[in-house]
Amino acid sequence: MSLFEADEVKITPNSAKPPSYLRDHRARLRERFMAGGAGAMPDYELLELVLFRAIPRQDVKPLARLLLDSFGDFNRVVSADPERLRGVKGVGNAVVTELKIIEAAAHRLARARVMQRPVLSGWDQLVDYCHTAMAHRSTEQFRVLYLDRKNILIADEEQGQGTVDHVPVYPREVVKRALEVNASAIILVHNHPSGDPTPSEADISMTHQIESAAQALGLVLHDHIIIGQSRELSFRAEGYL
Repeated sequence: MSLFEADEVKITPNSAKPPSYLRDHRARLRERFMAGGAGAMPDYELLELVLFRAIPRQDVKPLARLLLDSFGDFNRVVSADPERLRGVKGVGNAVVTELKIIEAAAHRLARARVMQRPVLSGWDQLVDYCHTAMAHRSTEQFRVLYLDRKNILIADEEQGQGTVDHVPVYPREVVKRALEVNASAIILVHNHPSGDPTPSEADISMTHQIESAAQALGLVLHDHIIIGQSRELSFRAEGYL
C-alpha cells in the first residue's frame, strides 16, 4: 500500500497529527497563498494545497511533483480522467475527489460569468468558459450553446463524447433541441485533444450541415469554436461560416 493513499491509512493515536515540520510547512504555504494568491506559487505548491485535505498526515510534495510529471501542469492534473489519475502511484479516491471538486468549482465559476448574459458582447468570457471546460480533456466533446432572441445564453448542453479524434454529431438532434428550449441562435463548440484547433474536413462538413438545418427552421448559427490546448479557432473569424 502506498503511503500516499490517505484513505487507506489506518490512524493510530501516534499518527493522529502530522510531524511538526509538516505542520510548519503547510502553515507557511497557506500563509503565502493568502498573502499573494495563486500567482505567487508554482504549480507544485498550489497542488500541494489541494492535496493537504486528501492526505492530512504525510508529505505531499513528492506526489504533487509526480502528478505534474505525469500530466504536465496544474490544469491538466485537475482535469485528468479519474481512472488515469488512479494509475499514478499514491493516488486514491480521496485525492481524486479533491481534484474533481476543484475542477467542478472552476467550471461553475466560469459558467456563472456567461449564463443568462448577452454572449456576443462578452465573447472573451465565453471563450474562457469553453477553454476551462474542454481544453484539457483527453477525448473529443461536442457542446451546443443555445441563445434567445437577445443572444443571452439560456442553455449549454453536451451533445456527444467521442474518441481522441472523433465525436458523433447529429444535426437533426441539435436543431430539435434548439426548438425545445425555445432558442433563436446557437453556437457550436468542440475540442481537439491533439491541441491543434485546425478544423478537419469532417468538422467543416458537419458545421455546414447544422447551418443548413438551422436556417431551414429560422435559427442562426453564430459560430463554431474549436478549443485547442493553448488557443481557439472561430469558424466565423476564419471564414468557414
